[in-house]
Amino acid sequence: MSNNNIFAKKLRSSGLRPTKQRINICKFLFDRKETFHFSINDLNNSLKTIHTEKISLATIYNTLKQFTNLGLIREIVVDKNKSLYDTDNRPHYHLYIEDEGKIHDIPTDNINL
Repeated sequence: MSNNNIFAKKLRSSGLRPTKQRINICKFLFDRKETFHFSINDLNNSLKTIHTEKISLATIYNTLKQFTNLGLIREIVVDKNKSLYDTDNRPHYHLYIEDEGKIHDIPTDNINL
């Protein structure tokens, strides 16, 4: 089974129609060994360098909202004007370094409350 078919199946099982744009976004986010944090603009710029067909910013935004609602990714609201997304949906904490604009994961077993 090709990667595109795997991602199309993942989308269908989540109740989403596997459009070409959604498959490309899904493939970019989940076809990797490590998890990562990203903004909508980060994702948009990365997709532009990989795919020749344009994916609108509105499609990216809507797809990320759908993926968040389904629990496939996590939205991290940094401030009222900025959200970052995390492909690791396992329970863990985040540390936001404002000067760098980056988020670091902190495993739950490293926090003792």
